[in-house]
Amino acid sequence: MKNMSNKIVKENLLSKIQLEKTREYLKKISPEKRIEWGYEQFGAKFAVTTSFGIQSAVLLHMVYKLKSNIKIIWVDTGYLPKETYQYAELLTTKFCLDITVAQSTISPARMEAIYGELWKTNSVQDVEKYNLIRKVEPLENAMEQIEVDCWASGVRGGQTTHRRSMTLLDPIRNRLSIRPILEWTQKDIFYYMKNNNLPEHPLFSKGYSTVGDWHSSAPDGPEGVGRDTRFHGLKQECGIHLPNQNQVGQS
Repeated sequence: MKNMSNKIVKENLLSKIQLEKTREYLKKISPEKRIEWGYEQFGAKFAVTTSFGIQSAVLLHMVYKLKSNIKIIWVDTGYLPKETYQYAELLTTKFCLDITVAQSTISPARMEAIYGELWKTNSVQDVEKYNLIRKVEPLENAMEQIEVDCWASGVRGGQTTHRRSMTLLDPIRNRLSIRPILEWTQKDIFYYMKNNNLPEHPLFSKGYSTVGDWHSSAPDGPEGVGRDTRFHGLKQECGIHLPNQNQVGQS
């Protein structure tokens, strides 16, 4: 009953946002102002998600400049490269971040004992199960616990086929999601980091243009670049940015 009640409340809240009008407004303002809009509209029910990946310093720096109490949600799968954990510590300290760590209710060891090493089977279904257990469900649980109604992420339209169809503000699983840097290119990311003297992820210098879990990430090379290096080329999306969990298998 509680989940149903929460769903109704969220649906009523989202119905009050005029999507088309708000999207047009967001197009006219800067990424920093888009984040500020989210915080002003939703207050404590607004959060920013991060992976502490290659470009994560950009959005986190924008949050830092606002000098606000915006919550940061980090999905820690338990399988991130050691360099990502080190980078997370560096940025958390540098930007004084208020981090909520979203983790699966099932440990990596227990998951492997029950389901095996799901990333090794070359099965799309197993990759989807892995992503659901370690990424989508932990994020949903965290947002439910800290009562998030709207969240911002650093996705960019040029990253995947699905992301090219995104707008600056979309409903996702009974919440709203803002994409402050949706139109940005890799060049925009590079110059923002350079101009603001932001530290690079340690794996960037080793050829990685994107990084997720250690077993499902690779540097750019002949077999693929960008998101095509993830999940051994089986999938571009992990499910976090899909409108509902039933669509995990569609991207």
